[in-house]
Amino acid sequence: MGPYILMAVIFIVIIYLITRIKIVPQAYVYVIERLGTFHSANGTGVVFLWPFVDRIAQKVSIKERVVDFRPQSVITKDNVSMQIDTVVFYQVTNAKQYTYGVERPLSAIENLTATTLRNIIGGMELDATLTSRDNINTSITTILDEATDRWGIKVLKVELKNILPPREIQDAMERQMKAERERREKILQAEGEKKSQILVAEGEKESKILRAEADKQAAILKAEAEKQAMILRADAVREKKIRESEGEALAITNVQNAKAEAVVKLNEANPSENVLKYRAIDSFPQVANGNATKIIIPSEIQSLAGLAAGFKGVVEDEQGAKKTAE
Repeated sequence: MGPYILMAVIFIVIIYLITRIKIVPQAYVYVIERLGTFHSANGTGVVFLWPFVDRIAQKVSIKERVVDFRPQSVITKDNVSMQIDTVVFYQVTNAKQYTYGVERPLSAIENLTATTLRNIIGGMELDATLTSRDNINTSITTILDEATDRWGIKVLKVELKNILPPREIQDAMERQMKAERERREKILQAEGEKKSQILVAEGEKESKILRAEADKQAAILKAEAEKQAMILRADAVREKKIRESEGEALAITNVQNAKAEAVVKLNEANPSENVLKYRAIDSFPQVANGNATKIIIPSEIQSLAGLAAGFKGVVEDEQGAKKTAE
């Protein structure tokens, strides 16, 4: 029996020693006490605890934590009571101070948050409280971080989750918001009507300007057309007169040329006195058809006998000339 008992004792000792080997998981710190006093704070890895001497005082998580505290009653500077609940984000940065610094750290943080919140809100009016959440969050975070530093706690952020004023205050705020919305609606409607009237007036103005411009342009075009027509008519009349004058001048020139040629030919023919008298009688009707009021008749043709004799002589001369030519 003795050897078996010894083996059993050795087996139990080995098992006990194995149980004294601890593995610290990720994001945890084990606070080790030796003979009742702090010995070490071990992070991730393997830890061996001496039998009957060492013990794990606390397993501390160093992950970021979120705590939602119950609503706290606070009073503003203008004596309005309201309920505010907060959310605190914190992280353990020193496991030893967290273990030995304060009893019940969460309760301590909650009470510190409540007193700090009362101090800050007590110096602000209701309207400022409702519109200054960021400033309140920053102030509380700074104060809590400084106060919890000796506990090995880092306060990362504090957020005001809800701000609940009394029911009558909420009703008044809702009426105020409704009145403000109605006022803005009326302002927007008035501005819309104003802009609409302005646009209509501008449209009418532009329309009148365009009509005036169109009438002006039409009058200009009409005047230009009439001017061009008058110019064309004047050019036509002038061209007509020029052509008539040129035709008359050409006719006169042709007549004068014909007369000159007749005179030349007459001179070349060396006419007799009887021929000349005949030509004078022949031109007498033309002279009589003129515009002159007085006609001077040559003495040579005053006598009918002289005219007949002259005519007879001319006829005889022409017949004699024909015979001679034959």
